[in-house]
Order: sequence, then structure tokens, then C-alpha cells
Amino acid sequence: MDAPAPAPAAATAEKPFKLCLNTSTIRGQELGIEREIELAAKVGFDSLEPWVDQLTKFRDAGGSLHDLGKRIADLGLTVESGIAFTAWIVDDDVKRAAALEDTKRAMEIIAAIGGKRIAAPPFGATDVQDTDLAKIARRYRALLEVGDQTGVVPLLELWGFSKTLSRLGEVAYVAIEAAHAQASILADVYHIYKGGSEPASLKLLNGAAMHCLHMNDYPDLPRDKIVDADRVFPGDGVAPLPMILRTLHEIGFRGALSLEVFNREYWRRDPEEVLREGLEKMRVAVETAMRG
Repeated sequence: MDAPAPAPAAATAEKPFKLCLNTSTIRGQELGIEREIELAAKVGFDSLEPWVDQLTKFRDAGGSLHDLGKRIADLGLTVESGIAFTAWIVDDDVKRAAALEDTKRAMEIIAAIGGKRIAAPPFGATDVQDTDLAKIARRYRALLEVGDQTGVVPLLELWGFSKTLSRLGEVAYVAIEAAHAQASILADVYHIYKGGSEPASLKLLNGAAMHCLHMNDYPDLPRDKIVDADRVFPGDGVAPLPMILRTLHEIGFRGALSLEVFNREYWRRDPEEVLREGLEKMRVAVETAMRG
């Protein structure tokens, strides 16, 4: 008889947020999803945010997603969310319908390993300007209705480099106007800066309706020059992390801080060392913010 799985970590005064690993952080080492899961558990993360393409590769090579989900739970981890890029937002009706089917398949993969959420960035509309946000809200609602069928909630993701949904005000409008009980925003420390939003604006959101924040930091570079690969570990850049984390806590956020960086220097290092450093810097950032 298998031993019971460890209980997932809950928010407490000492540990107000879950600490999650977005597997992009060690994506460059090409370890495979099984090894990434093992390392996340070994160093002490609470949860995971895997990429659907990795899970698809694992499944197509003969792996069982159900067994993988059991392994994740046995290691004491939860699946906080997942990452997939589908063009749910585009104007073309045929492409959008196909994207909803693609999203449904991605959601089913996440559900198979025990996940309840998936990121929904404005993929396919990053170069499209002056898009009607009311239309996007209706399209996000359609995506949420697919989520109703699968049990996996799409989180409306802020992309600061995009010409659509690059600002907190835009994603807030779309999430509200989608008029769906499960609507939720997925913000990102780097993307808040990249898109030109003020971090203090987070105070206008309902943290209890947010489940995840992509956690990272960034160097002192102009918004028009900085790119995804410039992201660094929390505390190694100039982001106002104490204020961001305190604000999230004040508005009721008790979800996951998901370490998401695409730093090529980290990809050249030992992955366990990278994860230990990243997790420790997340802990320090949270402790510093809560002391303030």
C-alpha cells in the first residue's frame, strides 16, 4: 500500500505564498519533465508550473500522464498552472475556433497530471494594435467556457512586450468584462515593468481572485531594450519586489509565486544549483517584504 502523499503547503503567517517552479527556469538544460519534477521536490518547491510541450513530448514517448501526476503528488508537489501558447485571441474566426480546440487539448493534458489552471497569454495578437477590448473579453469568456468543460481555468496573462494586453488596466478590463466567475489575471514582475504599468496599481485588484504571479527580477535597462532573457532571480535586479509582494498580500493574494526566468546564463549552470539559489532568493524576497 502506498504511503499517503504529503499535504500541499498552505499559506500561513510565516509562509504567506506558495513557492512554485515554472520549468522555463531550467528549460535550457533539457533534462526532461521527470527530472525537473524530481529536482523541484528535492530543493523544496511547493508546486510546479510545467510547459505543455514538455508534457506532450513525455506522453508521445510513451509516458503516462496519470502516473506522472501521481509521482508529482507523491513528492508533495501540486501543479499550480501550466504554460501553452494558443491563438484564442485572434480575429480570424477559423483560427480562433481551432485555437479553442488546441487549448482544450492542452487543458486536458494539465488536468491529467492534477493541474487546475493554464496560462492564457495574448499569443497571436502581440503585433496587433488598437484591438477592441470588449471583443477580447468575449473571446476570453469563450476560453473560460472551455475551461468549464475541462476543469482547468485559463488565467489571463499580461505580456508587457505585446501591443495587446500589455498593461494591467487592459487585462483587468478584459477579466471583468468577461463576466465569468472563474476569470483571473496572471501578472508577472518583469511584464509589469516591460508594459509600462505602475506596480502600485496592483492594489486595485482582488488578490483572492488571483492564483499565480510570475516571480522574477530585472536589471536597470530601459523598457524598450529589456527582453525576456534579461530576467534574473528575485533580489538581483531593481524591481520593487517588497512593495509588489506587500501589495499582493494586502489585497488578499495567497496564491503561488512562480519562478519564471529565461536567463541563458542560468541554463549553462548545474540545474540543482540554479533551483536552490532561485528558491532561496524567493524566500528572502518574501521575508523582506513581510518584515516591511
